[in-house]
Amino acid sequence: MELTVRYYAGARAAAGRTEETASAGRSLDELVGELVRRHGDRMAAVLAVASFLVDGVACHDRRAPLPAGVTIDVLPPFAGG
Repeated sequence: MELTVRYYAGARAAAGRTEETASAGRSLDELVGELVRRHGDRMAAVLAVASFLVDGVACHDRRAPLPAGVTIDVLPPFAGG
């Protein structure tokens, strides 16, 4: 049971890839912890200010279990207009 994590901008640079998979069934907070363990301090800094979409919808409950098959978009703050 997996989910897909897609990275954009600074998150992509911190991860060194555009996407990867992770185990489903955990909360977003738990997933963030795993991604920090995988990618280190630079990723921790990005995730601290990022927004997260779950299948295109803003995630407001970071403790809800993430089901298998969903896509999590990691969106760091974007500059510009």
